Amino acid sequence: MYGPAFLQSQIAFPAFSYVTVILIINTTSDATLGDALRGCWLALFATVQSVGPGAILCLRVIEPARFSSVTTALAVALGSFVVALPESTHLVAKRIGLGQVVIVYVVAFINGAHTDPVMHPLHVAASTAVGLVLACVLALLLPYPMASLMQVKQNSKLLAEKVSETLKLFVGAFCAEDSASALVSISRAKSLAGTGTELLSSIKRHQESMQWEGVSVTKLQHWPALKAGEHRWQDIMTPFRGMEMALTRNSSYPARIMDGELKDGLLRFEELLCLFIKESKSSLPCDPPTVPESNAEDIMKSLQAALQTIPTAHQDLPSYFFLFCMKLLHCNLLAKPSASKQGNTVQKDENSSTDACHMNGISLHGVWSNLPMKVSWNRLMPAFKCSLSLGLAVLFGLLYNKENGYWSGLSVAISLASAREATFKVANVKAQGTVLGCVYGLLGCSLHGKFLPIIFLSLLPWFIFTSFLQRSRMYGQAGGISAVIGAVIILGRKNFGPPSQFAMARITETFIGLSCSIMVELLLQPTRASTTARTQLSKCLGTLHACIASVSLGCNISELEENQKRLKIQVSELGKIITEADVEPNFWFLPFHSACYIKIFESLSKMGDILLFSAHAVGFLEQASQGSVAEYSWKEHVNKLEDHDDLKLFKEMVCSSIKCYERVTSMKSLTVLEKELAKNYYKVSCDLELGKSRRNYYPNMIIMESNLDEHAMEKNIIIDLYLQHSKELLDKIQVESSDHDELKYYSQRVLSFTALGFCISSFMRESAEIGMEIKELVQWENPSS
Repeated sequence: MYGPAFLQSQIAFPAFSYVTVILIINTTSDATLGDALRGCWLALFATVQSVGPGAILCLRVIEPARFSSVTTALAVALGSFVVALPESTHLVAKRIGLGQVVIVYVVAFINGAHTDPVMHPLHVAASTAVGLVLACVLALLLPYPMASLMQVKQNSKLLAEKVSETLKLFVGAFCAEDSASALVSISRAKSLAGTGTELLSSIKRHQESMQWEGVSVTKLQHWPALKAGEHRWQDIMTPFRGMEMALTRNSSYPARIMDGELKDGLLRFEELLCLFIKESKSSLPCDPPTVPESNAEDIMKSLQAALQTIPTAHQDLPSYFFLFCMKLLHCNLLAKPSASKQGNTVQKDENSSTDACHMNGISLHGVWSNLPMKVSWNRLMPAFKCSLSLGLAVLFGLLYNKENGYWSGLSVAISLASAREATFKVANVKAQGTVLGCVYGLLGCSLHGKFLPIIFLSLLPWFIFTSFLQRSRMYGQAGGISAVIGAVIILGRKNFGPPSQFAMARITETFIGLSCSIMVELLLQPTRASTTARTQLSKCLGTLHACIASVSLGCNISELEENQKRLKIQVSELGKIITEADVEPNFWFLPFHSACYIKIFESLSKMGDILLFSAHAVGFLEQASQGSVAEYSWKEHVNKLEDHDDLKLFKEMVCSSIKCYERVTSMKSLTVLEKELAKNYYKVSCDLELGKSRRNYYPNMIIMESNLDEHAMEKNIIIDLYLQHSKELLDKIQVESSDHDELKYYSQRVLSFTALGFCISSFMRESAEIGMEIKELVQWENPSS
């Protein structure tokens, strides 16, 4: 609006400059210079892909004067298919590229014979470049560069403070004299944990932008260390989830094992851990603390007095598990990945991510090597849906209004999603956001007329309002961005006719584009989110069955951790589908039972954490046995412990139940389920005459516990037997061995065995909760049966 005449003549599409700026910066609340520089590269890649030689050649071969609505829509569809097909192209690059495709072909059709086949695509590219270079980069350089490294350090300091305060609250709750004060501390700690998760996400996002800010801003040789720091923070925060579970399960306050010596040692240990965490604020996130290890050893010796024997009652397991999590936090704080491990971690993250911005600096070779064309059905279908949506949107938009027909295609192009989303809700908030923005733009134009400075200033309060709108549950990011674009495009227009007429045309074109997008989604992906949630739940239960089956004292720790990561990914996907299904309209279908699914999701998330704690407990047991004199006898004792009926019965109960839940959720109709129940009931009835247990005879039968008290009693008996056998094992080791190292690691084994006991108890508890919810879900879907 204030540029020289020469620049204005080259920027033929200023509206797309505004859209580009919003796509790069306004999608995040704390954009940095690295985000803008990455956006420049992504826009350059998108321009070469969509406005490059292909578009110029197409306009040369097929003259714009010969274009029609159908041929234009077909050209847009083919161009968008080429842009959307590569799997590793960044989502922002795809959105910019699709928007450029729409403008190139639709405006060429609108201008007809007046379109220059070479200059027209170049003007589109120039509009994109001005929005990026002169707006995004300049905005983040003034009044001082908003560097990602600064954001990472600031968030790391805040995270360290939140983690230290959370630790103090948890220890305070554990040492509380009554349940009321303990609950207050636990509640405050949960709130801080949520804030810590947000800070960790921000650190992760900024670390991906740091490499784009150049050597003068951030030293790229420190990138592996900073990337490893993200994993270090995750390792530090993992024990806090275990502490929360332990305190929630604790039946009495103060704890039964609490005495003056234990409380004093625990408070000293908490001060030491807080000192370790505090040191991380003034260094890179992955640097280990420099506090002398002798201090920690003295404190650990004072705690070992309370860990000389395994408890015989399952009520004491939460207290021991809390101490186990404290030790795990201490080990994670002291751990420092080697340089090779850091490099492997970074390489693994880059290979496992589909984000094309995970590149080595700004090397062209690194970029192109990360852009493979993986032609498969999983890529063809999304690309086909995108091209069909854009083609139909452009076709119907041009048929309605030729002069403004490109807005229907742009509304689809700039809102491309990388995964499933709640189609109807997102379309609804986009339409409402567009109307809100257009109304504000009309008010601004009517009140201020042609006074450009006032129009410019009137955008500032709207930016502030929409920044809150993007964080709201009602509109979210999609609705907020639509509101921003709606106002900016109207207030940024010059000499384009009455604003009210343009606003109505744009609202209508947006509605056409969103309607085409919804129609394509319903035709090509008719499976409802509620059905997908049921399928994903069955998949999660199958993975959970394999994970629990692999838990043992002699299991492969790396394999168990890999299974836990696989389960975590699947459960996370289940959570996204549940969120989508919760806002999905019911129409004539049965309402989605979101409360039941959310409870199942929470239980699955807890079981994923419990698997991780089980792996750490087994790791501590292996560490205590390695290099000791009684290593071979230790392995022999562990094998004998696993042969006891308590561990076998635990696996039989949990694995058979989880397998049955998987079968129930995978059944398509109630008729099949009733046949299975009748068949299993006949088998059990015949077997009862032989005097055999129903579980021993048919472990895969569908078990729906009707008496929770009986189930809890059976679970407690298993845990008490496990504790008794573990105590006998450690007593034998203590008698057989006089080696100093064996006595030193005795308390570590006590913690590990009790932690495994807590994990076994939690597995059975959460599996029973899942069974109750699945039973309720089946009854909900079949209320008349």
